[in-house]
Amino acid sequence: MPDQPKGSAFEVLAAFLKLGLGSFGGPVAHLGYFRNEFVQRRKWLDEETYADLVALCQFLPGPASSQLGFSIGLTRAGYLGGLAAWTGFTLPSAILMFLFALGAGGLGGPLGQGVLHGLKLVAVAIVAQAVWGMARTLCPDRARATIAAAAAVMILYSAASLTQIGVIVLGGAAGWLVCREPQKPVAGKVLIPVSRGVGFAALSLYFLLLGLLPVFHAVPGIALFDAFYRSGALVFGGGHVVLPLLREAFVSPGWVGDDAFLAGYGAAQAVPGPLFTFSAYLGAVVGPAPNGIAGAAIGLAGIFLPGILVLMGTLPFWDSFRTKAFAQAVMRGVNAAVVGLLAAALYNPVWTSSVKAPADFAVALVGFVLLAVWKAPPLVVVGLCAAAGGVLGVI
Repeated sequence: MPDQPKGSAFEVLAAFLKLGLGSFGGPVAHLGYFRNEFVQRRKWLDEETYADLVALCQFLPGPASSQLGFSIGLTRAGYLGGLAAWTGFTLPSAILMFLFALGAGGLGGPLGQGVLHGLKLVAVAIVAQAVWGMARTLCPDRARATIAAAAAVMILYSAASLTQIGVIVLGGAAGWLVCREPQKPVAGKVLIPVSRGVGFAALSLYFLLLGLLPVFHAVPGIALFDAFYRSGALVFGGGHVVLPLLREAFVSPGWVGDDAFLAGYGAAQAVPGPLFTFSAYLGAVVGPAPNGIAGAAIGLAGIFLPGILVLMGTLPFWDSFRTKAFAQAVMRGVNAAVVGLLAAALYNPVWTSSVKAPADFAVALVGFVLLAVWKAPPLVVVGLCAAAGGVLGVI
């Protein structure tokens, strides 16, 4: 039987709204904020339960920190608690990204264009730091480094959605073959606030939407929703790894220009909360209607829905599945392939569309060192790079 909720949705909303207003630093930092708030301060979860939920959300496709927040809200106040957690954590950054979309077009002249270029250079530093950190953690041996390199080469030759899916599948198969290690003991037991019936229904809807949405592209808004849904459904690693998927979905068909895409991605580093709220910006500036506030709402719903569905579909079965040695091996390969996917995105489009001169490289390099070595807050790095871009734009 599902665990009974212990609190109210309003209580959950208030707690996550505070985090949504102040959680800078990306998904890894979010995990630390959540632990401090819900394990240490509020004691809604114990350490073992929290660690189990983190492991589950890292395993699944979708935005890990948002899935973790939804899980905490779900265990605290049921389904309304999960929705309240997602709303509180997501809404502040989504509003900020929408406002940036409204004002970005007004950044004309050398100074404004320079600031936008500085935001693109932030993306170089941020993605480089993500590749560096993920490679050290997820590719610590020759087998996984080789999987990552092979994945990057394949994506560099073809960044199509089918290639990206194939790279992830092949990475999992390679992990099953060459990344087997002695089975790691798994302690604790995951809370199961979702019944198996609801789990089956959520997984069925997850796959049904993947298959049926392309059939109804002629319906206004469905093609846009499908572009976001497919990106959210197929991204492993969350955060920065969604960049190549969204670029393929929006830049390749000409819905959004590369410059606008990367400027928005750079701006997303300056706001608290989940990086997936970049979707609110894309939905607002996308070329074909619906756009504006309707497009932003479609973007948010489309990109977050698959992660929530697959989470709810997996929760009732995760406790037994996570102990299997083959599952651990497959995920080692998938994670290595994800590193290669992001490394390819670092080159194209992030590097090729941003670094045009030695001064651009200097700004990006300083930003990377500040992030990776000095551990500077991302908001500070965004401000410095934007200012540097503005100065370069007027001299």
